[in-house]
Amino acid sequence: MTRVPILMYHSITDTPTAETRPLAVRPGDFADQLGYLKDRGFTPITFGDLAAALHGNGRKPPTRPVVITFDDGYADFHREALPILTRFGVPATVFLTSGWLRDAGPDAAGRPLDTMLSWGQAREAADSGIEIGGHSHSHPQLDQLPGPALRQELRRNKALLEDRLGRPVTTMAYPFGYSSARVRVETRAAGYLAACAVGNAMTTERHDVLALPRLTVSRGTGMGRFRNAVEGNAVPLIYLRERLLTKGYAVVRRTRYAVRQVRQVAHGE
Repeated sequence: MTRVPILMYHSITDTPTAETRPLAVRPGDFADQLGYLKDRGFTPITFGDLAAALHGNGRKPPTRPVVITFDDGYADFHREALPILTRFGVPATVFLTSGWLRDAGPDAAGRPLDTMLSWGQAREAADSGIEIGGHSHSHPQLDQLPGPALRQELRRNKALLEDRLGRPVTTMAYPFGYSSARVRVETRAAGYLAACAVGNAMTTERHDVLALPRLTVSRGTGMGRFRNAVEGNAVPLIYLRERLLTKGYAVVRRTRYAVRQVRQVAHGE
């Protein structure tokens, strides 16, 4: 069974905001991490290529595959991450929140946590071989939305990305990593072929292609933790705290949604 590390990054910067700081990786650390992957013989591929290999086109993944992903679409991806990726010859996937882009104009929605990519920078990244995926339109908690709002978030995001970038968008990542069976059904209906959760586990062909797990890389991820994570050494223990919190919060979230539905029925909404 193939076990693949899908790495989840957000911001790559030495000067994060207070809100992005916990998940903001220093550029020097990012370069060291890519150097480790290269030295250890990993083959970086895009998320879409991995999903197709595991679930779609019958091709086997390359030897020692690894996937580098970025959520949200911060401007420092263009300024800091892209030059490092280019230097190492590493492809990556960026999941964009369309309403957060710096020049979103009348499509602006949600509350960005830092300076974001512009449409021009997103196109430049795509033209350089970076896969662009969806990340909703305004970055809400998708599993808490009623059906019409959920469909709007997914479909508006995909349509805007395809229109402005001039290429198909077939992959996405759930904001905050939150999804549910209902969200995954709507994700498929919106035209996405594969999607990322968080999960903090290695991905295998046994996972749902619409909820492939990733490994969080944060500001506090030292090289020892990074090495053990990508090598698949005791991953459940490395991410024990995160996994326990995720499972506990999933119960809370399902309960919240159920209570909201009951209230709506009671009030005839």
